[in-house]
Amino acid sequence: MLTLGCARNEVDSEELAGRLTSGGWELVDTDDGGADVVVVNTCGFVESAKKDSIDTLLAASDSGAKVVAVGCMAERYGAELASSLPEADAVLGFDHYADLAARLDDVAAGRSIESHKPVDRRTLLPLTPVQRPAAVAKDDVQVPGHGWGPTKVMRKRLDTAPVAPLKIASGCDRRCSFCAIPSFRGSFVSRHPDEVVAEARWLAEQGVRELFLVSENSTSYGKDLPRELGGGSALDVLLPRLAEIEGIDRVRVSYLQPAETKPGLVKAIATTPGVAQYFDMSFQHSSESVLRRMRRFGSTDSFLGLIKQIRELAPEAGIRSNVIVGFPGETEEDVAELERFLTEGMLDAVGVFGYSDEDGTEAEDLPDKLDADTITARVTRLTALVEELTTQRAEDRVGQEVVVLVEHEEDDESDCVGRAAHQAPEVDGECVIVDAEDLKVGDLVRCVVDSSEGVDLVCTPIEVLPRGGPR
Repeated sequence: MLTLGCARNEVDSEELAGRLTSGGWELVDTDDGGADVVVVNTCGFVESAKKDSIDTLLAASDSGAKVVAVGCMAERYGAELASSLPEADAVLGFDHYADLAARLDDVAAGRSIESHKPVDRRTLLPLTPVQRPAAVAKDDVQVPGHGWGPTKVMRKRLDTAPVAPLKIASGCDRRCSFCAIPSFRGSFVSRHPDEVVAEARWLAEQGVRELFLVSENSTSYGKDLPRELGGGSALDVLLPRLAEIEGIDRVRVSYLQPAETKPGLVKAIATTPGVAQYFDMSFQHSSESVLRRMRRFGSTDSFLGLIKQIRELAPEAGIRSNVIVGFPGETEEDVAELERFLTEGMLDAVGVFGYSDEDGTEAEDLPDKLDADTITARVTRLTALVEELTTQRAEDRVGQEVVVLVEHEEDDESDCVGRAAHQAPEVDGECVIVDAEDLKVGDLVRCVVDSSEGVDLVCTPIEVLPRGGPR
């Protein structure tokens, strides 16, 4: 099982691993060879991710094993991908997931499988959000990671890391003009909170200490749930339940939409014991004119007001975002406005991406496209500014105490590496703990920050905390 893309895909791969194991298949390490079938969980988000998916499928075919493509790229392109990539023995969509073990039986036996035929998955669920969970529960529509029920977890861990993603919802109802995700991931639907808590308990039993809550839009969680389950404030209610689970020391929320981030949610993340003071905000830009063309809401001043609200409750909270530059019609004044936001906002981590057309999106047909050289120059310019600002933000943490979850040892074994509360997996830098001979993976360690290197922190350990200690 090979996984590309985001943490949501990681959850889907572990669901598929669980289904395959219960269906009689045995998972093997690709480094050991000997696989009969290689399942590649593809990413279809942007052009570079698609290329990585194709390269991985081609490399898998070189192993001599049968190759099956699943995931977002397979769902998005289906038969088109199959016709252009004969090296794949099958291209399967989300609707195949429930019977994937049987489909792999077919592949192994040399039986042909009709390739997935893509549809706009927004059309498969009811238009009214409150009707969607019932449709998923009845298996009317297959949504990866949904409908397992509160007593059964259809998931098999593919690693032993002390942090694990946990899906709280799928799909998105927003219509951002640059994004194709809703068309192949579908409309927004929340998981039942009891189902989420049951999976969280199972993850704790597997040794997980940090839960990383993922979805396409976490701020919409609960809008399709009845009032008795929290309704539009369901995430505020869910977070304390997850934080109270025995063995779980940190709960982290990802994928927040600024325009939907209400004061109650800000307070829940900033003040609930066991919840990381961490805000993954999808700003994308700050110029009002660019945001409107993106079909988004907000402005530099409204975003700065949200940041102020966060830091009044949690001054050391981690705030990160991604921004897109070079969007059709973006002017120098728009770029200057984004620079003002980034300079005054002083975020902990920012990803800077150059705009590129995505198949089937509204932005693909917008006028006033910028040339590639201009987009590249703006990415370079904004990246340099971001590196300066985030480096300063990290330097400001020198002398402070942080609590670090140890995730792996360095090669010389005298140091180890982990993350503090303001750092999410893979994207926000890390903490290097020096003189850490007695520490092991999974330890939660109170440290003092001695220095910084870019966004990374260098720390000295003070004490190892027991489970349920300070976060």
